[in-house]
Amino acid sequence: MERKKLEELTSPNASNAVKLMLLGSGELGKEIMIEAKRLGFRTIAVDRYENAPAQQVADKAYTGQMTNEGFLRSLVEKEKPDVIIPEIEAINLDLLFDLEKEGFNIIPNARATHAAMQRERIRDLIAKEAGVKTSNYAYANSLEELKEACEKIGYPCWVKALMSSSGHGSAFVKGPGDIETAHKEATEHGRVKGTKMIIEEHVDFDIEVTELAVRHFDEDGKIVTSFPKPVGHYQIDGDYHSSWQAAEVSKTAEKKIYEAAGKITGALGGLGLFGCELFVKGDDVYANECSPRPHDTGMVTFVTHQLGFSQAGLHVRAITGLPVPAVEEDGFRKIPALTPGASHVILSPSDGFEAALGNVYKATNELGVSLLFFGKPEAHPGRRMGVVLATASDVETAKKKAERAAHLIEMRTRQDAVWKKQEEKNKHLLQ
Repeated sequence: MERKKLEELTSPNASNAVKLMLLGSGELGKEIMIEAKRLGFRTIAVDRYENAPAQQVADKAYTGQMTNEGFLRSLVEKEKPDVIIPEIEAINLDLLFDLEKEGFNIIPNARATHAAMQRERIRDLIAKEAGVKTSNYAYANSLEELKEACEKIGYPCWVKALMSSSGHGSAFVKGPGDIETAHKEATEHGRVKGTKMIIEEHVDFDIEVTELAVRHFDEDGKIVTSFPKPVGHYQIDGDYHSSWQAAEVSKTAEKKIYEAAGKITGALGGLGLFGCELFVKGDDVYANECSPRPHDTGMVTFVTHQLGFSQAGLHVRAITGLPVPAVEEDGFRKIPALTPGASHVILSPSDGFEAALGNVYKATNELGVSLLFFGKPEAHPGRRMGVVLATASDVETAKKKAERAAHLIEMRTRQDAVWKKQEEKNKHLLQ
């Protein structure tokens, strides 16, 4: 890949302004847009619903189905972006390949976006092409094949739809009695309904980590990979709930994390920040998945790293050809965190709109505690509406501060308020 050196920064309205088009405008995209605007790039945010978080801060916004080839192509031909950044999976992948052939810069590239969108493609790339250790796995296309695969992999194991997120389409199988339920979950509740599913060996890991590997140009125009400290995290119901940096792993495991992430991102290719998910058991490291973009667990870097060097800032620097300074240590380019920190999610308890957070003063009235409220226009039970971020002298203290503050916050929606008002009215009428 030829280096596209950025000779100067301009205002976003200049005739030669660099245009960044974001496909998918959630909370992670919002931070990408903010970092891009800090540097004077022109930002364009696209999503399937209006007033998505990144649309609220971008210079221009469009709303429509990105799986619709005609809609997406019309936007690209109209805006002629210098950089196209897929932020979600629900995009017309065939069009991304076509646009790349036509000379448009897809981040990190169309192939990586295509591979990371589906579990079979990314698992085979990790295990076979990158040569990185994973848990044992198999595929099944029917209930009978699933029974055979579970026996082959062994119990307990995981059964997952090939395309899913946030725990949907995944089931933990303790024994033969759980197989039929797992089959139904995988075939009916994935992002796309289908018969094929992946069966994965259960790894009784000590910690799950995300390595936010950054592929960028060095001073000589060569693509290199730099590594922030691993981010530890845990999930509830298949979705990230808390993360912290740096993860508590041995020196040997940390080296293996960097080696694995380097091989995986090298196989995917392109430029940008990647979220490589890995399991750590003692000094052993197993790769799980990899996203070719910033990761939800990486939101902790908004407080652990200096301004402009969070995961969003590193992504923008890498894809626009700006430098990513790092320190050479133990044979790796490392991007050190400045302070220990943690994040903890704020989830919606109900459906509704115009979400509001209460008790914020008490929750955030502590040194080192801050809040990211995403501004999503609609809430659903369990939907992530914000995160609390906390810093401290050590990771454990930061985790406790973030959790304590998140649990103090009270969230309601307009619909909640309408219901409560109606309930009071009904009580009055019955008296």
